Amino acid sequence: MTPQVTEARRVAEKQAVAEAAAARLSDGMRLGVGSGSTLELFVPLLSARIRAGLRISCVATSNRIAALGASLSMTFDELDEQPLDLAIDGADEVDPQGQMVKGAGGAMVRERIVAAAARHFLVLVDSSKLVARLGERMPLPVEVQPFGLAQTTRRVAALMGETRLRTSSSGGPFVTDNAGRILDCPIPSGKTSHQLMAELHAIPGVVDAGFFLDFHPEVLVARDGRVDRFLGG
Repeated sequence: MTPQVTEARRVAEKQAVAEAAAARLSDGMRLGVGSGSTLELFVPLLSARIRAGLRISCVATSNRIAALGASLSMTFDELDEQPLDLAIDGADEVDPQGQMVKGAGGAMVRERIVAAAARHFLVLVDSSKLVARLGERMPLPVEVQPFGLAQTTRRVAALMGETRLRTSSSGGPFVTDNAGRILDCPIPSGKTSHQLMAELHAIPGVVDAGFFLDFHPEVLVARDGRVDRFLGG
């Protein structure tokens, strides 16, 4: 994140892309609703459009988003065998090719499932999330099973160089909606993101990692008072 991107500017940019996404919704759409701070600004806009008469069915990617929607009188469906028309989500890092790191909120497993179920994937970011190289501004989240945690941690650390078990605000381990744990890992040089993802998935106990590669998203990014779009290659 560049120093000149203030918190007030980030919030304004998140609001701008949330509003742009809400304007894209159409009647009868099946929508996957992602997680994170930008989506928490999007959900009230979605709720307002539903109250104004928009007919839309929604699938939530996290318990937190489902609870926020419920507080706004929204209902969410289960993800069934039918494809979604659109998945809208945020990202923690996006490189120039549209490759991403997600998982700062710990919801990347369900986010991946929902994104893969959608015909179109729309990603909303503020300008601080744009990076030249993945790993530039945050570690890679790796979700692991709690069973055998020490063994899994040892193997992940051998691959990634080091790991840090994510903790909750209470001081205990952070627990995902799937009852997993999160290891935050710096992204080492010398291997591609695809190589690291494959090697992480080969480790017993690893559930998923935060690389979102080759999704070819449409990215909406707010910067300099406007909302731009680009397509991930």
